[in-house]
Amino acid sequence: MTKEKTVSEAVNYRRSVRIFDAEKPIDTTVVKKCLEQASLAPTSSNMQLWEFYHITSKETIAKIAPMCFNQNAAKTAQQLVVFVTRKDLWRKRAKANLAFMDKTFGKDNPKAAQSSREKVARNYYGKIIPFAYSDFLGILGFFKYLMILITGLFRPIYREVRNSDMRIVAQKTTGLAAQTFMLSMAAEGYDTCPMEGSDTWRVKKLLNIPHSAEINMIVSCGIRTEKGVYGERFRIPFNEIYKEV
Repeated sequence: MTKEKTVSEAVNYRRSVRIFDAEKPIDTTVVKKCLEQASLAPTSSNMQLWEFYHITSKETIAKIAPMCFNQNAAKTAQQLVVFVTRKDLWRKRAKANLAFMDKTFGKDNPKAAQSSREKVARNYYGKIIPFAYSDFLGILGFFKYLMILITGLFRPIYREVRNSDMRIVAQKTTGLAAQTFMLSMAAEGYDTCPMEGSDTWRVKKLLNIPHSAEINMIVSCGIRTEKGVYGERFRIPFNEIYKEV
């Protein structure tokens, strides 16, 4: 049993592995555990607008590989995980957070008895989240943008309220889950490769992913071969990207 790596060790071990060892299968339960850890990733407003499709079927992997343009990382993968953004589930997720408030503070707690924390939380999921995510053919988003633009002349205000803005928020939060997953896999001594290059429409059809959902990325999983890592890691010099203010 390989000793689980520290965070620093996992970060340094993780590479985008392009070729996996066909003779070394990986444990499905370990991958599932890493996905459970991914669900603990930071998420905007705790909305958790994501789903994880864990592909263990060799037949399904063989079908998805051409949809990933036959990248080696897809063709040689032991397993795949498709990270899906579900911005369309914002109402359901907001209700889930409100249900958590009921469990935490008590259901039907009268306003007079509510703490300031409870009032803020209930107002946030009951009013602010619907304001941010609601839209109709982009029209409502345009008027929200104008209102924010005018209000922002007088005080700091959250400005990303259009449909396209909230789509970006949901994609970012799903990306955080994918990164958490890959680091969790690295800690277990497993390898991954995030793939953005795919025919997302065909993948969605194959996996019966709703039309309103979006694929954030597909992550291939396995154990690296000697040729699986394409050379030394290259990064822009840290002093070029680090700005202390």
